[in-house]
Amino acid sequence: MRILVTGGAGFIGSHIVDTYVQAGHEVVVIDNLSTGKRENLSAQARFIEADIQDPTVRQLIVTEKIDVISHHAAQMDVRRSVADPLYDARVNILGMLNVLEGAREAHVKKVIFASSGGAIYGEQETFPAAEEHSTAPVSPYGVSKRTGEHYLYFYRVEYGLPFIALRYANIYGPRQDPHGEAGVVAIFAQRLLAGEQPVINGDGGQTRDYVFVGDVARANLAALQVDYDGPLNIGTARETTVTQLFTILCHLTGSSAREVHGPAKAGEQRRSVLDWGRAAHVLGWRPTVELENGLQQTVAYFRTRNDRHQPHP
Repeated sequence: MRILVTGGAGFIGSHIVDTYVQAGHEVVVIDNLSTGKRENLSAQARFIEADIQDPTVRQLIVTEKIDVISHHAAQMDVRRSVADPLYDARVNILGMLNVLEGAREAHVKKVIFASSGGAIYGEQETFPAAEEHSTAPVSPYGVSKRTGEHYLYFYRVEYGLPFIALRYANIYGPRQDPHGEAGVVAIFAQRLLAGEQPVINGDGGQTRDYVFVGDVARANLAALQVDYDGPLNIGTARETTVTQLFTILCHLTGSSAREVHGPAKAGEQRRSVLDWGRAAHVLGWRPTVELENGLQQTVAYFRTRNDRHQPHP
């Protein structure tokens, strides 16, 4: 297949690109490199530097004869979405519509959409949340991701464009940017390895479902082959508190940093954890990387990266 991965130079997108390339697919990457990095790009993929809001992207989808679009380009920072909801909507809603219009014009066979199980369910009522859980997002980012799903449903009904919306839990792993996308695993790992003091927001009792990026890439590969329209949770059904995460990372980095707490962040969900049963049924997928193992791989990545960037005598 000829697959377009938007955001394919980013943390998640680049792992998906690698997985598609290894499976023998032709891959075209669009990325504006605002948070993505050239060093993440596969040498086997064709790279086009472009922004998904650019009208030329619509034409590109047609001229490149794309079969499948994996849409991962996004404004991913929940806090930035709260501070600047207009920017979030321009990228995540209008940018996505630009891509979908290209998909319609090119008669693309399927769109795989990076949605968010963490953000669109809001404060959960059942644990873990299944896809039927009510959606009440408490951030513009969550609203924009849910809106993306609504548009996909419209394009399916109106134009017969198949789609799968992968509702991701909190993804972590190698290549995550401790500065850009601001994942807590990357931030803590980087600071602990540098001998700096991480700060835990609030009491540290808030929970998240941490899923390894390699498992997420496998879900995207499986999504190419199935005849299914709708959302699928991609998570582990395991809750981990921020304090537990901090303790594991201290152990893996050999840090003796103590727990330091700062003020809680406004609008932050208390608990978030996803039921992956439907993904098992539809995709034949299950999470395979245990948290401790995935964190070990992530710390090893940051340790190597830090060594590479150290000045040598």
